[in-house]
Amino acid sequence: MDAYTREVARHWLEERRPAVVVVVLEAHGSVPRGTGTRMLVSAADAVGTVGGGHLEMKAIIEARALLQSGSGPRSIQYPLGPALGQCCGGTVTLGFMRLDARSLAAWPEPAPLFHLQMYGAGHVGHAVARLLATIDCRVHWIDEREEQFPHALVEGAAWPPHIQTLCVDAVEDEVRHAPVNGFYLVITHNHDLDMRITEAILNRGDFGYLGLIGSKTKRARFVHRFEERGIPPQRLARMTCPIGIPGINGKEPELIAVAVVAQMLQALE
Repeated sequence: MDAYTREVARHWLEERRPAVVVVVLEAHGSVPRGTGTRMLVSAADAVGTVGGGHLEMKAIIEARALLQSGSGPRSIQYPLGPALGQCCGGTVTLGFMRLDARSLAAWPEPAPLFHLQMYGAGHVGHAVARLLATIDCRVHWIDEREEQFPHALVEGAAWPPHIQTLCVDAVEDEVRHAPVNGFYLVITHNHDLDMRITEAILNRGDFGYLGLIGSKTKRARFVHRFEERGIPPQRLARMTCPIGIPGINGKEPELIAVAVVAQMLQALE
């Protein structure tokens, strides 16, 4: 979400839309967000979050007052319990500054939670990409069918730059370009293609997460074939198939996407 908020800030600056950057300068004790967290506030919109609740309401009011007054940067300390009645007992100091080239340059790009190679631009791929559009990650979305990639996220909005589409013929060859401990999601339209890609990933062996769409029967067939090709059992045991955390039932692409994105976030631990 922080990467998305920064990208919105860049667009607003290009559009010369007046806005204020709110940043957590200091955080002590139990607080909702950590130091360096930012949100963006204009006269009509607020993007990102410094923690929600009463604190965020106060922050938005203060940011819009700064917009109207034309005054310079300032900082305010908020004791969350005594002053705002929030359950968190900590103290947060927020900074308020106008969005300009200097404040954007001082806004670091957040480190991605994971690097994902996602193979397959079908319905599930679309649903997963929509969820990942608002998460700080890096996605290479790969398919051999260029027409399958959607040109826009929703209602004409462009895909964020951290999601990059790639159309190639030999998609399995892209596995070698992934970083060490990379995440992989294999959800193509073709079982033979799934097998080639998954085998390439297993042969690398340095993956942080490997998810293969399919049933338990599909897993058994693939495991049998991979065993015949000499892939060690301990590596096969790390392959996730079926994908998605348990307890989220349903075969709709959107439900599968929620379950598998949650599973990838769990894999970070």
